Amino acid sequence: MSEQTAKKPLLEVKGLKEYFDINMGFFRTKPLKAVDDVSFSINKGETLGLVGESGCGKTTVGRTILHLYKPTAGEIWYDGKQLKTKQDIQQFRTKATMVFQDPYSSLNPRMTVSDIVGEPLDVHHLYKTKKEREDRILELLGYVGLNSEHASRYAHEFSGGQRQRIGIARALAVEPKFIVCDEPVSALDVSIQAQVVNMFEDLQQEMGLTYLFIAHDLSVVKHISNRIGVMYLGKLVELADSFELIAHSVHPYTRSLISAIPVADPVTARQSHRIVLQGDVPSPLNPPSGCRFRTRCPYADERCAAEVPEFKEVSSGHWAACHHLDKVK
Repeated sequence: MSEQTAKKPLLEVKGLKEYFDINMGFFRTKPLKAVDDVSFSINKGETLGLVGESGCGKTTVGRTILHLYKPTAGEIWYDGKQLKTKQDIQQFRTKATMVFQDPYSSLNPRMTVSDIVGEPLDVHHLYKTKKEREDRILELLGYVGLNSEHASRYAHEFSGGQRQRIGIARALAVEPKFIVCDEPVSALDVSIQAQVVNMFEDLQQEMGLTYLFIAHDLSVVKHISNRIGVMYLGKLVELADSFELIAHSVHPYTRSLISAIPVADPVTARQSHRIVLQGDVPSPLNPPSGCRFRTRCPYADERCAAEVPEFKEVSSGHWAACHHLDKVK
C-alpha cells in the first residue's frame, strides 16, 4: 500500500446520481436509481476501496466517473477542474482508464495482444513512428510480466491471470494518473489474485498511480486500500481509513460484512460472532423509504422509515449514514 503523496484530492465526486429509465409497458418508464447521491474524494497516490453486495452500484460509480455512462446529476472534478464539456472528458480519458472485471470478455478475440495494447495509442495518437509504437507496446507488456513472444498471440491462448495482465497493460498505455479497477481479481483463482494485487501495488509505487478499487471481497480491499467506502443499494453508508473501518466500524451493514471475512485461526474463528442479515437486498426499482437498509437492520424503527439518514462525519475522517450509531454494538 503506497503512502499518500499529497493531501490535495485528485478526484472529487459530489452528489453523483445515475438513474436508468426502465420500460414498464404502455409507454410508462420508471427510474432505477443505481447510484443515488454519492460523494467522496480520492487523494493523489491513494487507493480508495469500494465494497458492497452485488447490484449495489459499485461498478456504475466507476463507469459514471469515466463517463461511460452519462451522469444523471452531480459533479465530477479532476485535478481541480470540473468535467463538463466533451473536450474535458476527452482530456480526462488520457489521464484516467479502467481495468474491467471479466478478462475473458473485455479483450477482442480477433485482435492480437499487440493490437489490443496498442489501441489506446492509436486512438489518442501517442506515437510518431511504427517503431515507437512497437517499442511502447513491448515496454507495457514488460511492466505486467509479459514479453515480446506474447505480442503476436491472441487472447484465447492465455490463462485468466495473463488476460487480466493484458487488460492492465492496455490501461497503462495512455500513462494514466487514475485507474478505476472494477473487480479486477473476482474472476481469478486465489493464487493468481495475490499476484495481480501485488502487481497493482508495485505499479502504484513505480508510477504514482491513484486507484478506485471496486470489489465485493473485503479481505482483498483491506489489503490494498488506504481508505474504504461501503455501498448499499446505490448509497454510500460508511467511509473511513482502512484500519479504522475494519477495527471500529459504526454502521450495522459494515459490521455484517466484516463478520463474514474468513479467519485463518480456528480458535479465533470459533470465538467470533457472525452477523447474519435477514431477507434479501430490495430492488433498486422500489427501494424502501427513508434508510434503504432498514428492511434488514436489527436497529430499525419508525424514524428510519420516515427520514433518510445524513451522511455525516462521526470522527476525524470517518463518515457514516445511520440514525442509531449510538445503539450499534
